[in-house]
Amino acid sequence: MIAGEDLKKYFWYVFGIMGVVYFWAGVWDGLGNIGPLQKPWFSFIIGILLLALSRVILKDANPLWELEKPVKTQAKKVHGHPQKHEFHFKYKDHVKDKELLLHAQKLQRIEKEFLVFLDKGKEVFVPLHRVTEIMHKEKTHWKA
Repeated sequence: MIAGEDLKKYFWYVFGIMGVVYFWAGVWDGLGNIGPLQKPWFSFIIGILLLALSRVILKDANPLWELEKPVKTQAKKVHGHPQKHEFHFKYKDHVKDKELLLHAQKLQRIEKEFLVFLDKGKEVFVPLHRVTEIMHKEKTHWKA
């Protein structure tokens, strides 16, 4: 048996769903009756353009939409640097609640949004957004 509170909750769920449906019907009928939008091909093209501009589709295809973060650019430079052993990465460790230092020599690769270090035989994944500073010979090379 449904209690009074549950009945009220379900009533408001259905009420909200009906509101969304009526809103969509109004948008559909309203925009669908505007001159050129009555033609299916024109509506299709406008829809694709709107989706493309809003980055819902094609977001991985266009490199200009997602610019590389400065920390990733700097990490790539350090990773390929001939004196890589002179660099350190400082990052915020939320588990230990302190900043830790990792030697750039231990940097194995950069995977999407992570720096992968090999430390004491284990891979350590450091999220790029946690890197606070890159140091060269104990001086700041880059800082967030």
